[in-house]
Amino acid sequence: MAKNGIVKSNKHVGRRSHSNKNGYVFVAPYAILFSIFILAPVVIAIGLSFTNFNTIETPKFVGLLNYINLITSDDTFMKYVLPNTVKYALIVGVGGYVLSFLLAWALANLTKGPRTIFALILYSPTMTTGIAMSVLWKIMFTGDQTGYINSWLMNIGVIDEPIIWLTNSTFLLPIVIGIGLWSSMGVGFLAILAGLINVDEEIYEAAAIDGVKNRFQEMIYITIPSMKPQMLFAAVLQIVGAFQNGTISTLLAGNPTPGYAAQLIVNHIEDYGFIRYEMGYAAAISVVLLLIVQIFSGVATKLFSEKD
Repeated sequence: MAKNGIVKSNKHVGRRSHSNKNGYVFVAPYAILFSIFILAPVVIAIGLSFTNFNTIETPKFVGLLNYINLITSDDTFMKYVLPNTVKYALIVGVGGYVLSFLLAWALANLTKGPRTIFALILYSPTMTTGIAMSVLWKIMFTGDQTGYINSWLMNIGVIDEPIIWLTNSTFLLPIVIGIGLWSSMGVGFLAILAGLINVDEEIYEAAAIDGVKNRFQEMIYITIPSMKPQMLFAAVLQIVGAFQNGTISTLLAGNPTPGYAAQLIVNHIEDYGFIRYEMGYAAAISVVLLLIVQIFSGVATKLFSEKD
């Protein structure tokens, strides 16, 4: 009997070992691609952030000098780039996330046909390439009377002469923020919509019996707690998208933008890395950006993660 038990135990261990090997085989392609295209660049960027590197000569180790200069000597970063990025992230990231939820909640109350049409309309801006989007918005904000915005405002008597929108430091950041909101209904929006549609209707019926009286109470006590995974997924995507979105300002006004009015951290990285070729300093800025994104993602995870 003991021998039979040992034989069965050995077979069980052998099957589990074989199953583990199969799992490693299936995970291996993703692990390899993740290591090559994500992990390795991050490690290299962190290493370069401690060097002086111009892409031609051998990197020279300078310790924390790049980070010290970023905080103490880079007036452009502290005066323009960081405040612009915070404003953009709060309005497009947080505001876009709230807007995504509200629009998804409104669409979830429609029938399937209209819901599909409106979801495609709201999602379509995220499928538009950056160049095509810049052409559209450049036409809208052309700085003479032929621009659609100028023409419309002059026709209704709001302005008397055209405004050069894309070189005016007063209007440039609000324009970039507005375009960011317009194109923020991405995969996170679809995830929230899917979560809303798939909430069990029986939960709402039980809640009505327990005293939930209106749609707002349903949203707070039933809907959001029932779809925390989708909410977390959308929040992380929205945060990452808000902090890494520097394409709009570059395509509309160049890099750096006039008067650094719409200069974001991503634009600052591109400026130092691909225009000035100060790769070590650009790597230090990218590491700071990574830390900021991690902090905000951690806050979102605490808010929407499932409690044990």
